[in-house]
Amino acid sequence: DDIGAIIIIALFYSGELSASSLYVSFACMLVLWMLNRRGVVDTAPYIIVGIVFWVAVLKSGVHATLAGLILAFFIPLTSDSEYSPLKHLEEDLHPVVAFAILPIFAFANVGIPLDGLTFASLLEPVPLGIALGLFLGNQIGVFGLSFLAIRLGFCRLPENVSWLSLYGVACLCGIGFTMSLFISSLAFEVVGTEQALNDRLGILLGSLI
Repeated sequence: DDIGAIIIIALFYSGELSASSLYVSFACMLVLWMLNRRGVVDTAPYIIVGIVFWVAVLKSGVHATLAGLILAFFIPLTSDSEYSPLKHLEEDLHPVVAFAILPIFAFANVGIPLDGLTFASLLEPVPLGIALGLFLGNQIGVFGLSFLAIRLGFCRLPENVSWLSLYGVACLCGIGFTMSLFISSLAFEVVGTEQALNDRLGILLGSLI
């Protein structure tokens, strides 16, 4: 779902396009493709080209989050040896992302003034709708589509996993709020602070439930 969110950001929250920067972006993608096809497993060339690619995408008017997604697809997941460049890079970046970048992002974007906050504030259409979307939407989407896929024979439940366990996982999918906060900051940046605060309130309420 995060991949889908990034695609939505790229499609609907991009600015005026710059042709020259887009050409550089496509050139970087070509280089990344060649590195992948030649079986280069050293992550350094991917990172170097990826930095140039990210800057080019940023300057092109397309939201730069799309650059990270595309870059990840070009880094090899497997190789002729047992070494996995993408998995190795993920393991190296995980502590920094989980314990530094995400907490800083949440701290910088989640601020809600408590003065004047009442129970009635939680029942306003925007925060209530967002909270119910996070809580009920994930249950319906994750569990419902999984149930449908299993019943149609596209996949099956893992061994020792019950329907109740699957439903529990579907409920837990509503906890994450970093991508929700990011999209809300883009969607409500032109409508004023009050609407943005209602949005954040709904996200936190949905994650808490």
